[in-house]
Amino acid sequence: MSFWTYVLRCADGSYCTGHTDNLEERTGAHQTGVFKGYTSKRRPIALAWCQDFPTRVDALVAERQIKGWSRAKKEALIAGDWALVSLLSRNRQADRHPSTGSGRTDLGAAS
Repeated sequence: MSFWTYVLRCADGSYCTGHTDNLEERTGAHQTGVFKGYTSKRRPIALAWCQDFPTRVDALVAERQIKGWSRAKKEALIAGDWALVSLLSRNRQADRHPSTGSGRTDLGAAS
């Protein structure tokens, strides 16, 4: 059995990401408004991207990862532009500051 992670493009141009074990049934449910949530107010929807995974856990991990991505990175994924996905990943990581959870406060100081 395959499990799927998917990205839907909503009528308002937004994206909805999820996972399922029956992609056709799930997209149909989103399209008809069976799910009373995000997509029910943004129909019609279109399947923009999907990938199959061997386990539900793998599909869920991918869903959660993609949900945290910027719109630009999701659009690069949808376009299959892996170079841009990688570039956007590096740019976002560069914006992060080092953790001081270790209690050290001398991370930027010269020794």
